[in-house]
Amino acid sequence: MKPVTFAALGSLALALTLSAAAPLQAQTAPATVASLEQIFRAEPYRGENAKDAAFSRSGRYLAYLWSPFGEPGTDLWVHDTKTGKTQRITSPQVMAAFESPEDMERFDRKLRQRNTEYAERQAREVAQQAYLRGEKVDLSQWENAQLAVLKKELAEKKAKDEAQKAADKAEAEAEKQAMAALAAKRAGKPVPVAAPASAASSPDKKDDKEKEVWELRDELKKKLARDKLKPSDLYPGPAQFVWAHKADELVFQYRGGLYRWKADDKLPAVTPLVATQRELRLVAYTGDDSGVLYTDETRVLRTSLKQPGVQVVNRELIHGDDEQQKKYKIDQTAISEDGRWMALLAKAPLKTADDKPAPPGRQVEIMNYSERWATAKKVNREVSDDKRSEKPLALYIRQVAAPGEAPRKQAEPVFTNAGGDVWFEMSDVAWARDGSRYAFTTWERDKELLRVYIGATCPRPASTPVAPQGGAAGLGSGPAACADESAKPEMVLERRGEVGHEVVNVIKPRFTPDAKTLVLALDEAGWRQPYAIDVATKALRPLVKGEFEAHQIIGFTADSKALFVLANQGDTAAMNVLRVDMASGATQALGTAGEFHRAAAASEDGRWVAANAGNWAQRPELKLLATDAKTAPRTLTDSTDKAWAQLKLLQPERFNFTNRHGDRIEAYVFKPAGWKAGDKRPAVVYVYGGPLNDRHIVEVDSFQNTAYLFGQYMAAKYGYVTVAVDPRGHSNYGRKFSDANWERAGEPQAEDLEDLAKLLPAQYGVDARRIGLNGWSFGGFQTQYTMYTRPDVFAAGIAGAGPTEWENYNSWYSGRTIGKATDRTKPVLRKYSLLPLAKGLKHPLLLVHGMQDPNVLYQDTVNVYRELLDSGKDALVELYLDPDGVHAMGGVVKPAGWHRKYEAFWLRNLGRATP
Repeated sequence: MKPVTFAALGSLALALTLSAAAPLQAQTAPATVASLEQIFRAEPYRGENAKDAAFSRSGRYLAYLWSPFGEPGTDLWVHDTKTGKTQRITSPQVMAAFESPEDMERFDRKLRQRNTEYAERQAREVAQQAYLRGEKVDLSQWENAQLAVLKKELAEKKAKDEAQKAADKAEAEAEKQAMAALAAKRAGKPVPVAAPASAASSPDKKDDKEKEVWELRDELKKKLARDKLKPSDLYPGPAQFVWAHKADELVFQYRGGLYRWKADDKLPAVTPLVATQRELRLVAYTGDDSGVLYTDETRVLRTSLKQPGVQVVNRELIHGDDEQQKKYKIDQTAISEDGRWMALLAKAPLKTADDKPAPPGRQVEIMNYSERWATAKKVNREVSDDKRSEKPLALYIRQVAAPGEAPRKQAEPVFTNAGGDVWFEMSDVAWARDGSRYAFTTWERDKELLRVYIGATCPRPASTPVAPQGGAAGLGSGPAACADESAKPEMVLERRGEVGHEVVNVIKPRFTPDAKTLVLALDEAGWRQPYAIDVATKALRPLVKGEFEAHQIIGFTADSKALFVLANQGDTAAMNVLRVDMASGATQALGTAGEFHRAAAASEDGRWVAANAGNWAQRPELKLLATDAKTAPRTLTDSTDKAWAQLKLLQPERFNFTNRHGDRIEAYVFKPAGWKAGDKRPAVVYVYGGPLNDRHIVEVDSFQNTAYLFGQYMAAKYGYVTVAVDPRGHSNYGRKFSDANWERAGEPQAEDLEDLAKLLPAQYGVDARRIGLNGWSFGGFQTQYTMYTRPDVFAAGIAGAGPTEWENYNSWYSGRTIGKATDRTKPVLRKYSLLPLAKGLKHPLLLVHGMQDPNVLYQDTVNVYRELLDSGKDALVELYLDPDGVHAMGGVVKPAGWHRKYEAFWLRNLGRATP
C-alpha cells in the first residue's frame, strides 16, 4: 500500500486551513447517498488499531499487537525491517496447542454468535426502514426464527429430562429389588419375583400443553440474557510482550501464561515458559537475558529460560510503621535495564481506627428497568465535596537478588505519602539505561504543587561485568558496598501554580541513553513541550520553541543528541513525528504531512519510528518511518473493511476564524453539491468544548459518529451545511484553551459559538434563523448552556448525556477543569449548575441520555428536564432515552436509529434546504 499524502486530498494541510473570510468551494456530492443503515452498519467498518508497538534492541524487528479486520482479539506480529517481511506469531490456531479444547470450542462458538448477531441486526435495520417506506416486510421473521430454535431446545431438554427421570426410576426400582433379594437371602426366604415394569404414566395435561407465545418470549428473553456476549467469550490474543535486552527475542503473556519467541530460530515457534491460572504482568528480561521477571498481585517473580522453576525476587511488602505489619500490595514494578535494580510502588490497604477495612466511598444507584420490577445497581462516585481516601503509598528501590541469594531485610522506602484526604498523583518511575538513576514526578492538586525527583543508585565500574541473572557480582564486597537502598531521591524541580490542570499523566520523565539528561513534558510557557534537566547541574532548559503541543516523547537517538516527539507543529488538526536536535532545538518532520500519528515508538538505534497514521482520505494504519527521511514509509496493517470505500462519503474542508478575543478557532465544514455563498441553507454545528487530555474534535483522522459521519450525511442528502468546531476549552491548543473552563464553565465556548454563528450566514451560505447546535457529554452541557444563555443564537439544539450539575460529576475531572473544591464540607461547584439557567430556553431542545450511564448520571438530564417543565418549556423540550444505554449509549438504541432521531428532529425544526 502506498502512503497517501495530503496532496491526494487536494493540497497540503496548511493550505486546507483557510481563513474565515476565504470562500470555500463546494464539493461534489456522491451520486447515491449512503443510508444511515449503511453508514452505521451493525458490524463496524473499522477493526482494531495496532497497539503497543516496540522495537527489538537491535532495531531490526518491530513487534506489535493487531489482528486483521473481522478477527477477534489482538495477535502478536513481528516485522523485519531488513527484509521487509512481516510474520504473524500467534493466532487462535497457534495458541490452541496451549489451550483446553473446551475453551477453543467456546471461542469459536461465540465468534459465530457474534457474526450472526451482526448480520441479523443489520438485516432488521434495513427491513424496518423498508417497512416504513410501505414495502411488504415480515418484521417478525427474526423473532419467529429465534422462538423456533428455542422451542426445539425446550423440547430436547424436556425429552432429556424425561429420559433421565425414567432412567432414575428404573435404577431406583432395580435397587429396591436388589435390596429385597438381599433381605430374602439373609432370611432364608425365596427371592421375590420382580414386578413387571409399570407402564409409563400419562403426562400431566399441564406439562403436555405447549407454552403460549408470551411464555416463550419470556423464556427467549432469559436465554438471550444468558447468552449475551462478554469480552472473555472471544479469543483475546496476547495481552503484553517484552523484548530481550540483547537478543532478538521476546516473551509474551497470554491468559495466565508466559511464552517465548526467538527471531533467529530457523523455524520460529512459540515456546511455553510459565502456565498459571493467575493474572500475570510481564516486567522485563533479566539483565543478561537468561530469565524473565514478572509479577502477580503481590510479588515479583523470576523464571529462568534455561531450567524450570520460579523464584520469588521480592515478597510481599511490609508497612514498616505498623505494629501489626500490614502488607502493602505492589501496584507497579519497574526494573532497570541492566537488571540490577527494581522500583516497587506499593499501596497499603485502607483501615479504620479499629483496624477494620475502610468502607467504600460514595456510591450512587442506577436503575435497571429491563425486568418485571426495577432493580438498582451501585456505582462508585467521588465528587468534589467528598473527603478523599487516598491509600498510603511507598516507593522502594531494591537490588534484584541473585539466584539462590538468601532474602535480605527489607529496606526503608525512599519516598512515601501518607494518603488520606489529599489529591496526590505520581508518575511511573523511569530508569536510566545503565541503572544508575531513577526519576519520577508528583502532583498535589490542592496545593497546585508539581515536583520532579531524581534518585541515584550504586554505580558499577565500567570494567565490571553484569552478574548472571542480574545478580550482585561486580559490587565489591556485596550489597553493603553499595549506596543505601533507603537513600532518598533529590527534588530537582518544583513548581507551584501555573502548570496547567492536566499534569502528571502527560509529564512521563525519561532519561537520555547516556543518563546525563532527564527529559519530560512541562507546561512552562503555555504549551506542553519537552524540557531537559541536566542531571549534574539540575539546570532546566526548553528543547523546542513555538506555539504548538509536543508532550508525547517517543525516544532518542543512540548518541543522545536528538529526541523523537509527537507534535502538532504547523497543523493543530494533525500530529507528526518530529526529530528534535537537543542542542539547537531544530526540528525535522518524519511522517507524511497532514496525517495524524498516534501510539508511536522509536528504535533504540534511532533509525526507525513506528506509528499509527492516517487521515480522512486514508484511515489510520501502522506505518514504519525511517528517520533518515529518505526511505519511503511502509504500511504494515490493513484494518478497514473494503466496503468502507463503497460508501463514497464526503470529506470535510478545514477553516478557521478569529473570535472576539483574537483567538484562532479551528473548524471543519461539509457543504452540499451546488453550494453557493449566497444560499440560505439550514446548518448544524457540532461542539464538544471540554479538555480531552490530548485530543479534540477537529483532527484529520477522526470519523466521529455525529460530527463527521452524520454531518456529511445531512450535507449530502438534505443540502445542510454542517460544521464541527473546537472552541476554547479543548486540549492540545495550549493552556489558554484547556484552562478556559476554570471557574467559567461553558462561557468561553458560548462566546466562540456565538462568533461562529455570526459569520456563517455571510461566508458559508447559511440562514441565520436556521442554525442548530449539537454536542455530547461535555458538548451536551455546552449545548444546553448556550441554548439557555444565548437563546436567540441557535434555532434548535440536541444535547446528549450532558453533566448539568458539576457538583455531582466525578471530581477527578471537575476538580481539575471546572473549579477548585476549596471546601469539602459543601458542594461548591453547584454555582456552575445549569438548573437555574434552564428558564432561558426559547427554542426546541432534544435531551438524549442512556438511563444506565455510570459516567454522567441520567439524573442530570431528569433534573434539568424537571426545571424546563417547571418553567413552562413543555412544548420546547423532548426526551430520547436508551433504557439500557450507558455513556456512549450502546443499549437498545443503535447508532443508525439514534441518528435517525436526529435527522427527524433537524428536518422538523430547521426544515430542508431551498437553494
